[in-house]
Amino acid sequence: MKAYPKIGIRPIIDGRLGGVRESLEEKTMQMAVSLSELIRKNLRYPDGTCVESVIADTCIGGVKEAADCQRKFDTENIACTISVTPCWAYGTETMDYNLNYPKAIWGFNGTERPGAVYLAATKAAYNQKGIPVFSIYGKNVQDLHDNTIPDDVREKLLRFAKAGLVLALMKGKSYLAIGSVSMGIAGSEVSSAFFQEYLGMRNEYVDATEVLRRIEQDIFDREEFDRAMKWTREKCREGVDYNDEDKQRSRENKDKDWEFVVKMTLIIRDLMTGNPVLDKMGFGEEAMGHEAIAAGFQGQRQWTDFLPNGDFSEAILNSSFDWNGKRAPYILATENDALNGVSMLFNYLLTNTAQIFADVRTYWSPSAVERVTGWQPEGIASKGFIHLINSGAACLDGTGRQATGKNPAIKPHWEITDREVEECLDATIWSPASLGYFRGGGYSSTFLTRGGMPLTMCRLNQTRGLGPTLQIAEGWSTDLPENVHKTLNDRTDKTWPTTWFVPRTMDKDGVRTVYDVMARWGSNHGAISYGHIGAELITLASMLRIPVSYHNIEHRHIFRPATWEAFGMDPENADFRACKVFGPLYR
Repeated sequence: MKAYPKIGIRPIIDGRLGGVRESLEEKTMQMAVSLSELIRKNLRYPDGTCVESVIADTCIGGVKEAADCQRKFDTENIACTISVTPCWAYGTETMDYNLNYPKAIWGFNGTERPGAVYLAATKAAYNQKGIPVFSIYGKNVQDLHDNTIPDDVREKLLRFAKAGLVLALMKGKSYLAIGSVSMGIAGSEVSSAFFQEYLGMRNEYVDATEVLRRIEQDIFDREEFDRAMKWTREKCREGVDYNDEDKQRSRENKDKDWEFVVKMTLIIRDLMTGNPVLDKMGFGEEAMGHEAIAAGFQGQRQWTDFLPNGDFSEAILNSSFDWNGKRAPYILATENDALNGVSMLFNYLLTNTAQIFADVRTYWSPSAVERVTGWQPEGIASKGFIHLINSGAACLDGTGRQATGKNPAIKPHWEITDREVEECLDATIWSPASLGYFRGGGYSSTFLTRGGMPLTMCRLNQTRGLGPTLQIAEGWSTDLPENVHKTLNDRTDKTWPTTWFVPRTMDKDGVRTVYDVMARWGSNHGAISYGHIGAELITLASMLRIPVSYHNIEHRHIFRPATWEAFGMDPENADFRACKVFGPLYR
């Protein structure tokens, strides 16, 4: 089994022997055990196994036990630590000084020996020493013998642990750029300084000719290729060719395109993560891969002007299944937009679900829809909606043909049924590529996302003099009448996957209307995840010292380090100033 990072749990106790410490040992350790069980039952690693935690061997009542705990954690691949206490203890003697991972304190809200006092004192110590710490304190007083974890505390504990795991899962991994800058898109100008200083990641670069070399020299698993082609012929329905008849590629060329794009898919995956089969074939270097947790494929235009496009490879790799069955998705960004690739990575690691990469293409106002189609938008769409559409890296899970109860969903791969895989494939056709965009041919996935799914769209942006910032918009997919969808969709490239998205609006400047979201979006691309995970993204961004420049999340759900409170009462200004003061996490 893969050695995943773990959550460190530090039970903090009043160290005074002679009755005080003895009276608190059981309660303090029980808080740690309860937290460990909460984590095990609610959080999963990307392979579906339960997240593990490590508890200090003893309660920590002073510096010696704090040091013993750290020595243990040094051998356990700790992602983040949570100190728990029901009582007063000596703050600077027991606090976690390790600067290599995030930390939080859960102070029990009780009256006998209130943990709030330790929490407040130690929070102040962390602030003085310039170490961000998350503060967790329940709203309601509990009796000392009550070992339940209140819902408000539970929410913050899990949110902190989940974000801390994301940091650890990214650290030391690579972003692999296959090709270079696509069509002048600034997001595909890969910044190694950003990856190194903010994410703790390295950058790997491969010219796209490496994909072509491996195709021409048969450097891929040929047995798997045969299996993949059989699956593709059976499961991937070819759609109508909408190109002008005199420009359409011959049947022979289309069949060759299918073989080419399947080989591309195998090769891009092998470039990312390696393949031991290649070593047995005599290709030892190629077998190793690039330790890539995310990648991007340039495609346009130097590749796609004469070779089949990357749409099939991007869509299949980003999905939760292929010819090998159900599996974790690979994060692969269209047009090598690394900033959107990282946005997809954030979403994926927080949810363990496949991601949709899309252009944030068109805002349709109610009046414009009625003018063009004669239909007045109603229900959730009554204030307008945004057309999310792009060829390439939209996972097939994005069809919405998976379900939680009776509701459409995108689920972690270990929860997806075989029938749901088939329904996702049945809801997708593969249209011959639009030759106006892709002169070299290929195939683009064509589907319509089912309405009714909660979605979160985010985007990482870079601004000179400011650095990276994150945008977040929660909302829902929506259904349109079939004739309305066709009319609107046919106005753009109808061979690409479509999601009709309605962001949540609020009584707040910048998010009062759907138009506001479209107008303020920082780039042409967005990363779209199933579920409302905006609050989780805000917590993660604060750990990475990336300020959130735009969001539609209610204030009561926002959870950042308590240290941010020292920067004033305006939470967004405080976020920017705190991130600037503390600077990139890995600088």
